[in-house]
Amino acid sequence: MIKQPPYLKKGDKIAIVCPAKKLPKPIDHAIGILESWGLEVVIGESVYASHHQFAGTDQLRARDIQHFLDDESIRAIICGRGGYGAIRIIDELDFTAFHQHPKWFVGFSDVTVLLSHLTAQCQTQCLHAQMPYTFDESTPEALSSLKKALFGEQQSYAYSSAFKNQTGEAKGILIGGNLTLLTMVQGSVSEMDFDNKILFLEDVGEQEFSIDRMMRMLKRAGKLKNLRALIIGAFNEIEEEKISFGQTADQVIWEVVKDYGYPVCFNFPTGHIDNNLSMILGAEVELKVETNNVQFKYL
Repeated sequence: MIKQPPYLKKGDKIAIVCPAKKLPKPIDHAIGILESWGLEVVIGESVYASHHQFAGTDQLRARDIQHFLDDESIRAIICGRGGYGAIRIIDELDFTAFHQHPKWFVGFSDVTVLLSHLTAQCQTQCLHAQMPYTFDESTPEALSSLKKALFGEQQSYAYSSAFKNQTGEAKGILIGGNLTLLTMVQGSVSEMDFDNKILFLEDVGEQEFSIDRMMRMLKRAGKLKNLRALIIGAFNEIEEEKISFGQTADQVIWEVVKDYGYPVCFNFPTGHIDNNLSMILGAEVELKVETNNVQFKYL
């Protein structure tokens, strides 16, 4: 049974940490938004730390996260940004106290390593959502979806896909995140169980051949065959290759999964985009996929 951390309420304390890359700019605006929601924001030691490209040394970042994992007064941990670095510290973290007193853990991109671990090892819901570093560019809808997820407000999403979907309906537990990082944790203790799940994927800055390779790795490992549905988010900032791969990212993915028969929707508003809607890993969701229209709701 996947545990649901207690929803936040006004007056709760939350912490901001940076498990990976350092912040290139202040996040005062984002802190102000979180405070406007009635939350008391505690700034971790890693937030303004610097060690080469990282937000402090591996030891500092691990110590910072550990402090807030263990602190029962902290009701949520929000990662300031992603980048690269979470995989360097994941095995240094002790989740014993977190098991006893689960709390919301928020982030996306490189933070997928931590989200996958919490889903796999702690059987606890967590949030793939905007981070303070991305608040400045975020749509109001994406920030509202984060607030609603943290405070326990019911949510549903609807949108139109430009790429033709594979139609159908499905209910199930939602898992997913960044394709590259989900691939990187395969074979480790941080690997999620894909069977009978609704999987969402997104990525940024990867060329078509790399997306093709990772999708085929997941297929060969049997991770895609028993899904209830597949949600494809944003695959953006793809640099043009000297010799064209001949397919878009959506076409690459469709070719890998087209024979499975379950619903597949494209262009879902999640990922490295302004309208990065919150996805609650471990939550039960319902998905209705038409050729170009998609409805998604939490149950």
